Amino acid sequence: MTARKRQGPLDGLRVVDCAGMIAGGFATTQLADFGADVIKIEHPEGTDPLREWPPYDDGVSLWWKSIARNKRCVTLDLSTPAGSALLLDLIDDADVLVENFRPGTMEKWGLAPDRLHEENPGLIVVRQSGYGQTGPRSDKPGFGTVAEGISNWAHVNGFPDSKPLLPPISLGDLTAATFAVQGIMFALFERDVGRGGGSGEGQVIDMSLYEPLFRLFVSEVEAYDRLGEVRERIGNHHESAAPRNVYETEDGYMTLSASAQSIFENVAEAIGRPDIVEDPRFATNEARVDHADELDEIIGAWTRERSTDEAIAAMEAADAIVGPVHDMADIFEDEQYAARNDIVEMSDADLGSLKTAAPVPRLTRTPGAVEHAGPGHGQHNDEVYRSELGLDEAEYDRLREEGVI
Repeated sequence: MTARKRQGPLDGLRVVDCAGMIAGGFATTQLADFGADVIKIEHPEGTDPLREWPPYDDGVSLWWKSIARNKRCVTLDLSTPAGSALLLDLIDDADVLVENFRPGTMEKWGLAPDRLHEENPGLIVVRQSGYGQTGPRSDKPGFGTVAEGISNWAHVNGFPDSKPLLPPISLGDLTAATFAVQGIMFALFERDVGRGGGSGEGQVIDMSLYEPLFRLFVSEVEAYDRLGEVRERIGNHHESAAPRNVYETEDGYMTLSASAQSIFENVAEAIGRPDIVEDPRFATNEARVDHADELDEIIGAWTRERSTDEAIAAMEAADAIVGPVHDMADIFEDEQYAARNDIVEMSDADLGSLKTAAPVPRLTRTPGAVEHAGPGHGQHNDEVYRSELGLDEAEYDRLREEGVI
């Protein structure tokens, strides 16, 4: 069984996706966007919970349409001996398997990494869980929300007078997904290219939900180790640069960041206050960080007297770095998004026309593509099990009647 023909740099890569929910699902979405043949496994009598997440259009989950795009969906009960055996057939010539069961579950089913590698020594096995496969919390269930708490993210997010603030998106899951894709690419490089032409061997990627978020705190481990500093909530300020904030305008909001001295001087020129460049409170970046509130009041007094478009135009004329605050409706009308085709349209059997975010990053020679939205439950059973895996009609019917597929 070989990977189906796809568009993109990962054409020829075959991925078996046994994961449910967001972290595993978004990791394999990214691989599928760039050409991998992703076979998504769901239980015959149940579905990935994301099929039931709102928002809905005519009873169809738009979450599912997005996160399952470009994948093929089959059903399989991995907890049965026949189901485990069929998975071993599926991974026989696969490159990657992704799972996010609670640690120990795959072992209980006779599908531990050692067993998978007996079948396919070159397989990359991605194991996603709340806390990883080791440590005192490894046996606990975990969702991204818990990871956002334990990773320091919720503690630093928000304003000084607010309680810890969770992000408005599934940040823990989505970040873990992106790091998982990095890990897969690292492992594939070592297997196939590496020093001396590659080892030819697969390995396990042990991916927790909290560690990718923790890794985003650049310099803060060092700051606590050397200085005993613990970062607190500072709202839209930045602990290392000023000015940086969301500023109110006459009709909305705008963003501004001046992380370099020359950019700050451009901002001062734009608001007609070149004198503040020499003010000891604002003369250096260190001083500006210490007096960020005072500086924000000067800039904010200027922005509040102008519309967003007027303020941005004046700032850009002075070569300051600014931008609007968009909601999704604004994004659909934005010329920059349109020029780069950041939103693409496709036809869908359930919904007709459907727009979705284009693949990221943008590759010039072998770009990714969106071929179809999330498929139906077990939609590709016949195609995968009979046409590609070679099950005869009698065996296929028997497995279906027994609830294995």
